[in-house]
Amino acid sequence: MKKRFKLLNLDCANCAAKMEDAIKKLDGVHDATVSFMTQKLTLDADDARFEEILQQAVKACKKVEPDCTIVL
Repeated sequence: MKKRFKLLNLDCANCAAKMEDAIKKLDGVHDATVSFMTQKLTLDADDARFEEILQQAVKACKKVEPDCTIVL
């Protein structure tokens, strides 16, 4: 399943790259893209575990950029 989410308060391109790397390493993630320019996260992950993987992605983003919020 592939879904796109809006990011709020993403402040730098370097943080976006770190978030993308962290999300790609999560189990069940096929692909992930964090775009600083468009302030969007595109997540492609296993259908059966999508919600669980999404919550892990949210935690990974918070570690890199505590002020960043993913609009679900």
